[in-house]
Amino acid sequence: RASPTAELVFENVFLPAKTHVVGDVNGATLCMMRNLEIERVALAAMAVGIARRSLDEMIAYASNRPAFGKSSLFGFGQIQKHISESYAEYMAGKCYLYAIANGLDLSTYGNGLDADGVKLYCATMAKNVADRAIQVMGGYGYCGEYTVERLWRDAKLLEIGGGTNESHHKNMARDLHKLDGDKLE
Repeated sequence: RASPTAELVFENVFLPAKTHVVGDVNGATLCMMRNLEIERVALAAMAVGIARRSLDEMIAYASNRPAFGKSSLFGFGQIQKHISESYAEYMAGKCYLYAIANGLDLSTYGNGLDADGVKLYCATMAKNVADRAIQVMGGYGYCGEYTVERLWRDAKLLEIGGGTNESHHKNMARDLHKLDGDKLE
């Protein structure tokens, strides 16, 4: 529904090297690795946007929904917990994202640890915030005509696209192991 995917195959295609090379010969690794890092930061930004919208929807619903003699759902401790945890996680993800995006060097690669880390954190955070929004809205949150149902599906896709969470775990562990006892900044 959200991302059409197709296979593209080229067989027996001849490309003259002198006239059809983009960039430097043998320079594709730099471009590919840099683009993976940029993609992961962009997907983290999408996740932060999903979390913000989920939080907005959750707050609006909780503010306007009376229940059990209270003027709004904000009178219930579990709702307060869902909303406050969602806000704190959203702000943490937003700060992590802004820090990494601001420091990203687009002329090289080597930002993989934090590109993986910000995408891993923000994608999971967005799914958790969207999940809480569904919970706050009860049965309405699960219905297709409410925005949070779509936001949850989009957030779940971010845990898969651009590298699965498991691949980010592997990449980050490898990069952290390479520090070989050096302290983190």
